[in-house]
Amino acid sequence: MPAIDPGAAITIQPELLPGEFLVWAGRPVEGIILHRQDLYLIPLSLFWGGFSLLWEAGVSGLLIPLQQIDTAGILWGIPFVLLGQYLMWGRFLHAAWKKQRTFYGLTNRRVIIVQNGRTVTAHIDRLPAIMVERGWGAGTIRFPQPGRRFRRHGKNIWDSMAVGPAPAFIDVEDAEGVSWMIAGMQ
Repeated sequence: MPAIDPGAAITIQPELLPGEFLVWAGRPVEGIILHRQDLYLIPLSLFWGGFSLLWEAGVSGLLIPLQQIDTAGILWGIPFVLLGQYLMWGRFLHAAWKKQRTFYGLTNRRVIIVQNGRTVTAHIDRLPAIMVERGWGAGTIRFPQPGRRFRRHGKNIWDSMAVGPAPAFIDVEDAEGVSWMIAGMQ
């Protein structure tokens, strides 16, 4: 049986309704956890970041000495370099920052996610399905909502810790154990 994280329990406690009690509380596993989408996002980000750096080196005269530096080309390339840096390594730092501010709770009635002051909940008896994704080092439990078309990533493909309308326990240490607890309560 998965243990209750005391820090997560303290954060989730104010979200409880009358007659509701915590069965499990936890946090995402710290560190870099690779997900399925990283199989194509990492090569894409390396290509984007590498090309944008090569562009800047080319238009600034670092690769081939130029008669005149292309100022417009340098300015044009700066946003692409910044985006490339975020895609290559910044998104992992952003996910680590969000993990420190994310708390998961499972009560006798609901699943609760608190992230940066935003709370997303779903009633256990109304969950049509529980989807468990095993990852490298941790697992993810998704709770697709009835009546909503479930999309794995949508707009948040580059933000692995994004909390959307369909709650998810992302990068949970014992995802199997927590999913069995939920299934038992259903």
